[in-house]
Amino acid sequence: MAFPYMEAVVGFMILMYIFETYLDVRQHKALKLPTLPKTLEGVISQEKFEKSRSYSLDKSHFHFVHEFVTIVTDSTILYFGVLPWFWKKSGDFVTTVGLNAENEILHTLAFLAGLMIWSQITDLPFSLYSTFVIEARHGFNKQTPWLFFRDMIKGIFLSVIIGPPIVAAIIVIVQKGGPYLAIYLWAFTFGLSILMMTIYPVLIAPLFNKFTPLPDGQLREKIEKLASSLNFPLRKLFVVDGSTRSSHSNAYMYGFFKNKRIVLYDTLIQQCKNDDEIVAVIAHELGHWKLNHTVYTFVAMQVLTLLQFGGYTLVRNSTDLFRSFGFDTQPVLIGLILFQHTVIPLQQLVSFGLNLVSRSFEFQADAFAKKLGYATELRSGLVKLQEENLSAMNTDPWYSAYHYSHPPLVERLAALDVPDKKED
Repeated sequence: MAFPYMEAVVGFMILMYIFETYLDVRQHKALKLPTLPKTLEGVISQEKFEKSRSYSLDKSHFHFVHEFVTIVTDSTILYFGVLPWFWKKSGDFVTTVGLNAENEILHTLAFLAGLMIWSQITDLPFSLYSTFVIEARHGFNKQTPWLFFRDMIKGIFLSVIIGPPIVAAIIVIVQKGGPYLAIYLWAFTFGLSILMMTIYPVLIAPLFNKFTPLPDGQLREKIEKLASSLNFPLRKLFVVDGSTRSSHSNAYMYGFFKNKRIVLYDTLIQQCKNDDEIVAVIAHELGHWKLNHTVYTFVAMQVLTLLQFGGYTLVRNSTDLFRSFGFDTQPVLIGLILFQHTVIPLQQLVSFGLNLVSRSFEFQADAFAKKLGYATELRSGLVKLQEENLSAMNTDPWYSAYHYSHPPLVERLAALDVPDKKED
């Protein structure tokens, strides 16, 4: 008797939904607490706390609805055979427009085009509500409807331009890969990730945001001095107009080898009136670079990708897997989709493990900034970011451990307050 893959996948999806909803309920209860954690008393103003609490509860209510609709939709699609039905209809469409449906690349592209249209339609109400109701209600949304839809159209256009060559290449690799298929797929995705990391900040990101050099002044001098003291190969220092879409703030760095760039959100500069707070945040980011966190994370992701492709090669010719989901053929893309669903349990464990590692890295980067003498400024900067972004002040420990890749503010401040051990 064939293993009931579909029933097992849907069953696990529902179990995970129940478990994660339980965590969401715990977090919702934490968000409803009327008082600040003791660590934040006298640090966060009561006004900001009330605003944060209201914002977090609004997002929590929205999350419950969104997740319920998602699990019902996804379970229905898998259990009632919508996926194979849609695959067949996409083949019929290819034939209708006068093309060869036996060509798997054309068939797959038609299938993906339909999925993209479906996802845009089903996601749009949630995106609109999140942006123009919740974010606007709490003073974060700066987008106009025109800008929102313009960004959406640009995203669709990029998918249409970039997607087909990638899909075609993957199908050809799987069809001709032979015993070394996993290695070929990994090599392709590795090269693609390098290419995308190279062209995204230069060609794609400027389509959505405006990047301008940080003006000369004390802030620029302090950041360049810090980068120089750590031998960080800073080549460009940008300010991005994040305020055109949201008043949330952030900073990040990117680039390969000797061509590093740092990007500051204009909202971060507006919110942190003290330049040293911004420099402390940058010191934290440079800590990730100095401690090789980015390298470790990238290598780990590549190993996981290779293992994942190795698993895919073991099941891609399993007729039982395809038949369990209602397919009488074994298309490459469908095989990848079904495999992703069957390894959900492992993916959840891996995601949890990566979150634990990421949280550890955040503590280490904080400690690095502290060692450079920015403890007070980093503490102040973290508090300012927490206040201005109205991030959750009260967090459930189980929810935080499972979902957060960054430690809650309470834990980060407590770690910064621990006295350094004296060296002998």
